[in-house]
Order: sequence, then structure tokens, then C-alpha cells
Amino acid sequence: MSLPLIALFIAAFAFGTAEFVIAGVLPEVATGLTISIPTAGYLVTGYAIGIALGGPTLAVLSKKLSRKTLVLWLASIFTLGQVLCALAPDFETLMAVRVLVAAVHGTYFGVASIVATGLVPPHKRGSAVALILSGLTVSTILGVPGGTAIGNLLGWRATFWAVGILGLLATAAIALYLPASVSPTTTRSSFRREFKALGRQQIMLSLLIVILAMIGQASIFTYIAPFLLTITGVEANLLPWLLLVLGLGSTIGVFVGGRLADWQLMPSLITILALLAAIHVVLFLASPYPLPMAIAMFVWGGINFSFSAPVQSRVLQWAGDAPNLASSLIPTGFNIGIAIGAGSWRRRARIIARLSRSAMDRRGHADPGFCDRAHFLFLGTPHWRDAPIADHHAGLIVR
Repeated sequence: MSLPLIALFIAAFAFGTAEFVIAGVLPEVATGLTISIPTAGYLVTGYAIGIALGGPTLAVLSKKLSRKTLVLWLASIFTLGQVLCALAPDFETLMAVRVLVAAVHGTYFGVASIVATGLVPPHKRGSAVALILSGLTVSTILGVPGGTAIGNLLGWRATFWAVGILGLLATAAIALYLPASVSPTTTRSSFRREFKALGRQQIMLSLLIVILAMIGQASIFTYIAPFLLTITGVEANLLPWLLLVLGLGSTIGVFVGGRLADWQLMPSLITILALLAAIHVVLFLASPYPLPMAIAMFVWGGINFSFSAPVQSRVLQWAGDAPNLASSLIPTGFNIGIAIGAGSWRRRARIIARLSRSAMDRRGHADPGFCDRAHFLFLGTPHWRDAPIADHHAGLIVR
């Protein structure tokens, strides 16, 4: 593995940690900024929107820069953004900075993939791109649990300082090891032909499936930390370990999904989607029990991330003559789904209210465990909306 690729991987790891670690410190952020946990959850939504919309926009605006100059600027802005997040005095400032960082994030992964393929022979390009993308999954194994542990020990602002240090290391590595001559020019293609390819049924349906699948994932992942603390009843010091379990499952799932895509694309994709629906039911049933919940999280992470390679392969398969725009819309689809899933719980409140009213035991009283699990399954968060009190067990400020 060459040093330039390692430098790009470190930056990808930092970006992935910045995106996902917020789920691990969400209760601390809510408490520190005196906001509700659902409101804090919009930090996930804002980041996803920043990637989906800001990433392509920034990529167009910066196309005249050399690749190394652009990557250096992106890593530097990312690092500065983490410092500003750590110093943010209120929710609005934190949100604005995260959206900026997200735009840089979206641009980085597109540019880094191009740079990576320019660093290796043609027969190793797939592996080079996979290495960059693996920074996201490795961040769920090391970065998110590590950042969560730092947040639990030293406060959520320390988490952003730590991610900023990662960004600084990545910037230094890119400056030192990335050749100035790598991929210096941009390949031009017909936008009209690229746009026309999007009208193909197979591509449109694949992008829709991406959005729907990510709505389900984000509805749970955004609020996984407070849910594990309050419903599953785990201790706060065990939370990083459970996120580590989730990250291990996710990393294994990436490689399994890639092998399945090479083997039997459509049967594998259909099977994965069916398993994705089934694992949400398993999470519902396992949620009150720590050990079964940990096992379910491992499987859930694996299935979620095994979905990515087959669906991307399907899009590229049907957009072979015009792949640029279609492939760039794949992360946009993922992040639109994340944005909707992380912020759509309010729109499903009536469904949850009906489920909660139906969860009555034989004595005519509501079963709290069922109600909480119903809230988790469909809202992605327990019923904190109408409770403007402090949860003394978890130390959460909610309203």
C-alpha cells in the first residue's frame, strides 16, 4: 500500500468519523446546548443535506483547481470546521458549520476516488477506490467508538477537537506524500447524455431503493445512543463497545456485499433487502435485552452495509455509457435518505400514538416496554416529544 493512498485513507477515516460520531455523543450535545435530543438529531439531517447538495455544487465550482490543491483545501477546511464545531456557542452555529463540513465531505470522496485510481495501475483501480471507501467503515469501528468514549470522558466538545487532530494529520500526510502531478486534469463529458441516462427505469428505481433503505437505517442509527441508554438499559461506559460491535458488522458487510455483487447481482440485492426488513423486526424484539440487542446490532450493521455494493453495481451496470452523473447521485440518494430518516419522526407521530394506545396489558394499562419499542421501530426514538423533563437515569434533557 503506497503512502499517497494511506494519506487519502486517513482523510476518509476522519471524514467518516466526523459524520457518524455525532450519534454517539448526541445526548451530551443535547445537554450541553440545552436542546432536545430530537432537535440535536437534526445535526445528522443537516450533514446529510450538505453532502447531497453541497458536495456536487462545490465539486463544480472547484473543477479548475489541480487535484492535489483541491484535496489539500478540502482537508484544511475540514480541520478548521472541526475546531469551529468544538467552539460552537449554540445549536445554530454548530449546524451551520456541520453543513459546510458536509459539503467538503461530499466533494472529497468524489475527488479522492479519481486521485486514487491515478495512483495505481488499471488492474488495481477497484482496490484503490475500495480502500478510500473503507475509511468510512473503519471509522465506525475505531473512530465512532473512540470519539464516543472521549465525549463521555471529557465532554462532546473534546470529540470534535479529536476529530480535528485527525484532519490535521490527514492534511499533513496529503501535503507530504500526494504527488502534485496526480490526475491534474478533469475529463469532460456530455451532460445531456449523462442526464438522459437517469431516465432509465433501472437507474431510477435503484436510486429510489437507496433512499428508502437509508430512511430506515437513519431512523434508528440517529438515536441509537439514547435508545440504548434508556430502553435497552446499558451503562454509558458500554456504549462505545456496542458501537464497536456495530462497526465490525458494517465492515464485514461491505466486503460480503462486494463478493455477492460479483457473484449474483440481482438475487443478492433482493435477498439483502428482504433481510434488511427482517432485521428491523429482530431489533424491535431484542431491544429490551442487552445481549440479544448487541447481536442484533452486529447483524444489522452487516446487512446495512452489504446493501451498498450491489445497488451501486446495478446503477453502474445500466449507466455504462454515461456513468458520471448517475454514480455521483448514489451518495446523494444515500444522504437524502439519511436526512429524511433522521428528521421524519415527527411526521409519524400519529402512527406511534395509535400503536401506543393499542399496547394495553390485561389490566387495561399501557405496556411501557411495548410502547418504547414501537417508538424506536417507527420513529427511531423513544417517546420524548411530549416529556419536557430530565431523564434522571440517563441524564438527558428532553422536551
